[in-house]
Amino acid sequence: MSSLSDLNSAPEVTWRAGQQLTELCALASSEPQDHAVTKLEKLPAEKTVAVVGSAPWAAVVPQTDHQMVGCAPIGVGGQHEDPAVLAWSLAGGAEMVPTEPPAWPVQDAVQFCPLLEEVPYHEILWRDWEDLSVQPCELEQASKNPPLFEFRVMSYNILAQDLVEQGHDLYIHCHPDILNWDYRLPNILQEIQHWDPDVLCLQEVQENHYWEQLEPTFKKMGFDCFYKRRTGRKTDGCAVCFKDSRFQLISVSPIEYFRPGLDVLNRDNVGLVLLLQPLLPEGLDLKAVSPLCVANTHVLFNPRRGDIKLAQMALLLAEIDKIAKTPEGSYYPVILCGDLNSVPDSPLYKFIRNGQLSYHGMPAWKVSGQEDFSQQLHSRKLVAPLWPCSLGVTDNCQYVTRCQPKKQGRRKYSRDFLLQFHFCDIACERPPQLVLLEGVTDAKPDRPAYWPKHAAVVNDPDLQPLIPRSSGVIQHGLNLTSVYSHYLPQRGRSEVTTMPMGLGATVDYIFYSAEPVENGSRGGRRLYRDGVLKLLGRLSLLSEDVLLMANGLPNPFCSSDHLCLLASFGLEVSSLREG
Repeated sequence: MSSLSDLNSAPEVTWRAGQQLTELCALASSEPQDHAVTKLEKLPAEKTVAVVGSAPWAAVVPQTDHQMVGCAPIGVGGQHEDPAVLAWSLAGGAEMVPTEPPAWPVQDAVQFCPLLEEVPYHEILWRDWEDLSVQPCELEQASKNPPLFEFRVMSYNILAQDLVEQGHDLYIHCHPDILNWDYRLPNILQEIQHWDPDVLCLQEVQENHYWEQLEPTFKKMGFDCFYKRRTGRKTDGCAVCFKDSRFQLISVSPIEYFRPGLDVLNRDNVGLVLLLQPLLPEGLDLKAVSPLCVANTHVLFNPRRGDIKLAQMALLLAEIDKIAKTPEGSYYPVILCGDLNSVPDSPLYKFIRNGQLSYHGMPAWKVSGQEDFSQQLHSRKLVAPLWPCSLGVTDNCQYVTRCQPKKQGRRKYSRDFLLQFHFCDIACERPPQLVLLEGVTDAKPDRPAYWPKHAAVVNDPDLQPLIPRSSGVIQHGLNLTSVYSHYLPQRGRSEVTTMPMGLGATVDYIFYSAEPVENGSRGGRRLYRDGVLKLLGRLSLLSEDVLLMANGLPNPFCSSDHLCLLASFGLEVSSLREG
């Protein structure tokens, strides 16, 4: 989420009251279903963690087979009561749930329906753990697979408190007490501790809260932490934390997207790229596991400036390319987390997942798919090249310095090689300042049929700086796919990670390295299969109608306007070759 000033228009909020009430009543009257889920390791029944700069809070995990989203701070004496009701009573005194439907700041919008007392938040916001470790067709091969280094990754936009106070109209549906940082901080920390990630990627982390409370608390939980504040006068940024018992830092690269004088990079968003070495347990001295590249970012919100979003993503991918590239020219496994402010199957999403995007002439608002501005006259369109050569990033999302040959002295090219560019597109364009001479400079040359095309060298990274950047196509070679499918087949609805102004959307992602299936595509989407990095499980997301039942986000149970994303991975562990 971003500040209110970033919003360009308030979308209308639609509310199907009759249908939602029917589902809510059915949920209230039915017994909890028996879900086929894999239990994660249970935390102790009670574990008190001292939050630096705040009062101690107790992390109480209900003794049940169900995996909960998390809950508000609860004392020891209340652990047998409904945690969500207790959370609300802490925030609102004797009032356990809202008795009046909150009013949204949108004209003619239907208000939220009050939540029934007998339906606790933790049942409405139930999130299953989906075990993806062994597929049915792989049962026979499971015993033959190499051992795995297993770890969990969480991505979470925790909603900076400064942004709450700057955009209070966005949260008018919330009880004022649950928007207080002293209430939200223990909730967020308890949720993180409950799911116990090994790598934690956070967005909208307020700088003073990070240094005074979050980093000291995370260190006590066994994390090493790195933080990058947004540039300019912004007070929040991104953080990446990892368990020092599971990983060792190889390198860290903070990224600032702001470039003075460039309209396409004039915003203050940032990112972080870390290269981590997994630490194998004792007794595996003759085993090896690949380093892991972890990236975290928060891309610009503005739905109208897709050009900026693409340029920011190109810079991030160029940094990942530099950090994750092996000496042999391949890539270490990559995990990319963040709030990308783009919906699934938008051009920006497809660029990350498919590795290529033709953008020339595309309306800038269309890049992220957040809103439809097709009726707006004179909308901004993307023109090639999207960014100037002075940025030092090629259309392959690689730094030019990484693409140039490392040989000593000046590189000499053969005549045949240089002739390939004789009839390239840029060479056939008449310069506007060229003097017009009839029969000499007024004709555009045509490529002879026998002349070799220069397209054969386009994918050679050593030659990228020599190729004219006028194609309007950007690409990358990281082979990334999404942890989530963005659809809930059992409910027939789309997944949701955030809910601004009462409208659900997916803008948060965890992408990871996979192997593309040869000649495999479906509906314009590249197909992947697991490679060295394997997806073992994920925490399910929720749909918009479910979040509406819980009065949207934030609520007494979830203290951010985003849901956390959680995935379990396995890195193949290989034997060291002797001699």
